[in-house]
Amino acid sequence: MTRFIDTHRDQFGVEPICRVLQVAPSTYYARKARPPSARALRDAQLKVEIKRVFDDNFSVYGAEKIWRQLAREGIQVGRDRVSRLMRALGICGVVRGQPRRTTTPAEAADRPADLVRRDFTAPAPNRTLSGRRAWSSRSTEPPWRGTLAQRTGAGPTGQQDLQLLQQLPQAQADAAGFG
Repeated sequence: MTRFIDTHRDQFGVEPICRVLQVAPSTYYARKARPPSARALRDAQLKVEIKRVFDDNFSVYGAEKIWRQLAREGIQVGRDRVSRLMRALGICGVVRGQPRRTTTPAEAADRPADLVRRDFTAPAPNRTLSGRRAWSSRSTEPPWRGTLAQRTGAGPTGQQDLQLLQQLPQAQADAAGFG
């Protein structure tokens, strides 16, 4: 936040920015007057040491090896802290071997045409249309249950569909009571 205010204070001023951010200007000024924390000071010292060890070892050491080297030199620091500071410095160790590539797609390859003109857009969240029946994630039956009945002509008609949908909440409540 203080970085943002510092960036834009010449253009807008501190107080208007603080008003928009809903922060008291005294908070900004207190933060600017406060000395750096012990962690920030130690991080600055460790960054110099980490960068030195990284450069001394041909820029190939990762966090684990840098952590071990610092321990050999008597510098006590946690391995995760070394990892965090390496990320902040933008350095990383070299990984052995070749990267694994499972697929290399051809950029200019033609994709096969969609001959059945599928449409995967849903009319509402958690819904898809399949023929004249709508499937909802709140339904208790899977979408394929009525497929055979529809194909054989043994399925319910549109009026029966409406009746079944109107009875569904009561059936779900009854099932929940006995479950």
